[in-house]
Amino acid sequence: MAEKRPVKITETVLRDAHQSLIATRMTTEQMLPIIDKMDKVGYHSVECWGGATFDACLRFLKEDPWDRLRKLKDGFKNTKLQMLFRGQNILGYSPYADDVVEYFVQKSIANGIDIIRIFDCLNDIRNLETAVKAANKEKGHAQVALSYTLGDAYTMDYWKNMAKEIEEMGADSICIKDMAGLLVPTKATELVQALKAGTKLPIQLHTHYTSGVAAMTYMKAVEAGCDIIDTAMSPLSMGTSQPATEVMVAAFEGTEYDSGFDQNLLAEIADHFRPLREQWLESGLLSPKVMGVNIKTLLYQVPGGMLSNLVSQLKEMHAEDKFDEVLEEVPRVRKDFGEPPLVTPSSQIVGTQAVLNVVTGERYKMLTKESKDLLAGKYGKTVKPMNKEVQQKALDALGLKEPITYRPADDIKPQLEVLKKEMAQYSQQDEDVLSYALFPQVATDFFKYREAQQTGVDMTKADTANKTYPV
Repeated sequence: MAEKRPVKITETVLRDAHQSLIATRMTTEQMLPIIDKMDKVGYHSVECWGGATFDACLRFLKEDPWDRLRKLKDGFKNTKLQMLFRGQNILGYSPYADDVVEYFVQKSIANGIDIIRIFDCLNDIRNLETAVKAANKEKGHAQVALSYTLGDAYTMDYWKNMAKEIEEMGADSICIKDMAGLLVPTKATELVQALKAGTKLPIQLHTHYTSGVAAMTYMKAVEAGCDIIDTAMSPLSMGTSQPATEVMVAAFEGTEYDSGFDQNLLAEIADHFRPLREQWLESGLLSPKVMGVNIKTLLYQVPGGMLSNLVSQLKEMHAEDKFDEVLEEVPRVRKDFGEPPLVTPSSQIVGTQAVLNVVTGERYKMLTKESKDLLAGKYGKTVKPMNKEVQQKALDALGLKEPITYRPADDIKPQLEVLKKEMAQYSQQDEDVLSYALFPQVATDFFKYREAQQTGVDMTKADTANKTYPV
């Protein structure tokens, strides 16, 4: 038998799985009872923080995300904790000053994060540097994620060169972040081999089941040398989430890639989430729509979370009949915008612009603020040139002569001290300034709610209604 090379597994049930399926509404209380068992599995890591969890905690669950992280750290004695970090955008939707990025990384690691997965929606290396250096400084593991997408600019050489740059930058590992489930099995073999030829760093693969090929893609990627895969416990797997942990464990059992995980233990963990899944189905929080397979994903490259956002935007505009038109418009807008990968916040920017183009009946009659900023270079550099006409329209609206070509964060003065002064009256812990920095209004509302709870004033219960939520 070939030499053993067990596949390592990152469990996503406490972050991406519920973000993808139930708009990030799992509460800390629903997580804590199962941590002890999850800690015994032998996971490479548990992804449990970052992404949209931070915003959802404050906005909908009326929870302190930092408190959640500390509680999870207390429970996971043997397992590394992992978070998703949007490069210079941290966990927000636009770039922040370097001092805020550095302080956020420092506090994340101090409160219990071991591995920080850092990505940029445009794969602009300049937007990753500050976070990677900060993680290195704090002795955390800096994993850089390549936002995977299709298009003639995204060749194997493109990915291979990016891997080299990432290694030189000081990253500890590389993740292929396939947020829309676009990576098909044969391409996974090619891509993993190309990355392995370009770098010595460990390679992790993250994908979603949206297009129906994810488990096969994992199989081929692992055979090609991929070291780690992301999976979700079966009650919160498949659909727009990840392949099921138990299924992938069974698929590799008895092979050189055998993870060695105990299926009985995994079954007990699944038993914890199953009744929660039933509750979410009954309440409408978990929609059967996100549980199926949509092969059109490969045509339109629209991630699952972006699909539900488009549906909700069209509902609000009483234009649900325009859904197919909007889906066809998305690739056209993406091309005009320089063919960026579609992941937060570029997915929201392109999606909203496509909705406006279709609903107003005239392309780019209205440009959103975010569309203007993206076209003006304020989010970074795209791989392909933008549509000059559309770009000019944005520059004129912003009063700019030409798009910016330097790193967007170079324009942002240090923000931390100003923010501390602004929210001093609410501050109860160092971390509060970071919650405020990312979501000033939402955090202020949460601070008021927290104060009322502490003084015994009765305020409305947490809002866990089924509102759409970005991925």
